Amino acid sequence: MSSEITVVAILKAQPGKEAAVAQAMADCVAPTLTETGNSLYVPNQDLDDPQSFVFVERWASRAALESHLQTPHFKQLAATLETLLAEPLKVHILQPVPGA
Repeated sequence: MSSEITVVAILKAQPGKEAAVAQAMADCVAPTLTETGNSLYVPNQDLDDPQSFVFVERWASRAALESHLQTPHFKQLAATLETLLAEPLKVHILQPVPGA
């Protein structure tokens, strides 16, 4: 079985902070895509709820994800989002269902 994982991170911006959240997410994309073990890192904004954002990520392993969490660009993102989010970040770390 592959150790590849998909991460879905759900963010809810404070009212009026949507543009700042979008920019902070966008700023983290280019450096993350150069990281070993990353093959997908896409920030999305909900069309029906503009305060809601979703990162969809794909990592070669959980270790690659853990390494990402220690990078300066991720730490900057986390620090910036601390003042912009209406509720705590929700993160789902997923793996394919065997046999599917």
